[in-house]
Amino acid sequence: MRAAEARCVGLGTSLSELMERAGVAVADIAWRMAAGGPILVLCGPGNNGGDGYVAARILTARGAAVRVAALAPPATDLAQVARRRWTGPVEPLGPDTAPAPLIVDALFGMGLSRPLSDELFDILRGFAGLRVVAVDVPSGVDSDGVAPWLPPLPADVTVALGALKFAHVLLPSAAACGRVLLAPIGIEPDRRIRTLPKPVSGIPSADAHKFSRGMVLVRAGAMPGAAGLAAASALRAGAGYVVLSGSGTPPFAALIAEDGGGYAERLGDKRLGAVILGPGYPSGGDLDSDVAAALDSGKPVVLDASAILSALPRLGGGTRAILTPHEGEFARAFPDIEGDKIHRAMAAAARTRAVVIYKGADTVVAAPDGRVVAAWPGSPWLATAGTGDVLAGACGAMLAGGGDAFDAAVAAVGWHIAAARRIGPGLVADDLMWD
Repeated sequence: MRAAEARCVGLGTSLSELMERAGVAVADIAWRMAAGGPILVLCGPGNNGGDGYVAARILTARGAAVRVAALAPPATDLAQVARRRWTGPVEPLGPDTAPAPLIVDALFGMGLSRPLSDELFDILRGFAGLRVVAVDVPSGVDSDGVAPWLPPLPADVTVALGALKFAHVLLPSAAACGRVLLAPIGIEPDRRIRTLPKPVSGIPSADAHKFSRGMVLVRAGAMPGAAGLAAASALRAGAGYVVLSGSGTPPFAALIAEDGGGYAERLGDKRLGAVILGPGYPSGGDLDSDVAAALDSGKPVVLDASAILSALPRLGGGTRAILTPHEGEFARAFPDIEGDKIHRAMAAAARTRAVVIYKGADTVVAAPDGRVVAAWPGSPWLATAGTGDVLAGACGAMLAGGGDAFDAAVAAVGWHIAAARRIGPGLVADDLMWD
């Protein structure tokens, strides 16, 4: 963001103009949320506080009842200019500061890299329960999304200035940001990270048939129920023809169930668009040989659970592959990769030359070329057994349709979350098959 600001200034836009735009964006949101009620703007000593002074001035000009409480005098040139342009009183922020129905938190922005002091923490916690608009990030949040601490004053709405930060899409900080609204203030950061797009309907063409929509092969292991979920999910997510290879009773009559003997022959079928391995398939010799056969076939693959570890020595070539690890599986597969979740996913994708869906409440999808999608917010109802198998099936369906593996993974995650939101409370993995 600092580099983007410098480029913006180099093209003729002053930093004071950027602050003015930021203040207007915050004022617009605060004006709507206050609905005519009083507003308390909390200003810090840096440029985040300067944004607060600008917002206070604009809100007052619109007729809002605004008070400003400052933690300290402005310490930057920009903030000092913004403070001078605010003609109202400034009260010290302390334990006796009277609240207001709406709080604008402009104390600290993305530059803070340490927890708040105990005194300030207690002061801000005294405003808990009020409606809060945070400027860029709630005060106390590490904008890179790495620090484990949470802010004392979670926001109902966070106005992200110029671009989303890691804190807006990664836990634990994302949960404290409330609804995040992006304010395009004229800064164009150099970034490859985007949020999850809205799911596309994926209506088949008029001349579509079952094989043109994609043929998926799911290999069942010792826990055939999980493979059955993946196979049924592939059908529900859009595949036209799904084969469940191995033991177990298929959950849908439309599934083609075969014993294990036809697996090698199915891998040689030219119509086969994707292979799914791992759901309900524990590690062992059979898994290793089945994974090796799938990779040797050159068919696109979705690798889940134990199949990820099994495939690691063979990945890195030209196979279109999607890996779907949760936190524990990721740690076992990539124990040496450290950092925040986004950079860890990017590093794993670059190493394996595969698309990585790093699952969790703050799912991240990363491609080997550096593209990243953050899928926050997901659905908390997906925190139940079997939903990962359903996601693997959706990945297989999207991958079998052809095209880019990263786009397929993003589409599968979007389908998964949208289905869970429609079902809501009480969701079990099987419900995703009937939604």
